[in-house]
Amino acid sequence: MTRPKTLYAFNEYSVAARWRVVDDIVMGGRSEGHFAITKEKHGRYFGKVSLDNGGGFSSVRHAFVPSVDTSTNSRVLLRLKGDGSPYQFRVRPTAEQKYSYTYAFPTTGDWEVIDIPFSAMYPVYRGNRLEQPNFDGRQIAEIAFLINNGKAQSFQLLLDRIELV
Repeated sequence: MTRPKTLYAFNEYSVAARWRVVDDIVMGGRSEGHFAITKEKHGRYFGKVSLDNGGGFSSVRHAFVPSVDTSTNSRVLLRLKGDGSPYQFRVRPTAEQKYSYTYAFPTTGDWEVIDIPFSAMYPVYRGNRLEQPNFDGRQIAEIAFLINNGKAQSFQLLLDRIELV
């Protein structure tokens, strides 16, 4: 088995400001997401999803400049602890690309590793699936976590590391 390559690991050098929260306020919604680094050195993405004004999502994103060459990899591994809610992991191969490739996953409430094959990540734009090929895995310019479960709720997702295999 190939040894995982670290894409992002939360540690004493992690800076919360390098992660950007994008909520449904961009379309008039009222959801509120936040991002912080905990004293245990985990990324903490948390907040409340609101369905008011046609909203219902929150996301947190991290850009890689320059893009990361992932052409020798086929999967991403997420070590995280969710709250029992489902989330999405998204990637963009270039900063200019308008749509993302997404993979939805459940969480158990315990620390776990989510194994995502690149080939299982399908293209979406503004929540709509596109009729285009799935992610080819050549490069990653941005990663994101998104919650969009069609219900008002509080949420918390703790992130430890993101690896490539």
